[in-house]
Amino acid sequence: MNIPVNYVLVLAGILFTIGVLGVLIRRNAIVVFMSIELMLNAANMIFITFARSFQNLDGQVIVFFLIAAAAAEVAIGLALMVTIFRTKKSIDIDELKSLSG
Repeated sequence: MNIPVNYVLVLAGILFTIGVLGVLIRRNAIVVFMSIELMLNAANMIFITFARSFQNLDGQVIVFFLIAAAAAEVAIGLALMVTIFRTKKSIDIDELKSLSG
């Protein structure tokens, strides 16, 4: 079953917009982190859609590297959040004016 490219692009646009709104509106670091992941997944969806529609594997290779970068981001981001929570006892972005005690 072939889904039209326009449907997938609209879905990816909606997901990306939700991710941007999550980054701009929310103040919880975990929600912001998940919103960034949502934006990366929307970009992956666009790459895969165009790779499939043009019968070219370049988009899928880019997605592979984006998934690897997202995995590294998760590891580093969660380690930073744990460290910040241990020192500040909060992960609210508004309360994190500096990284010093």
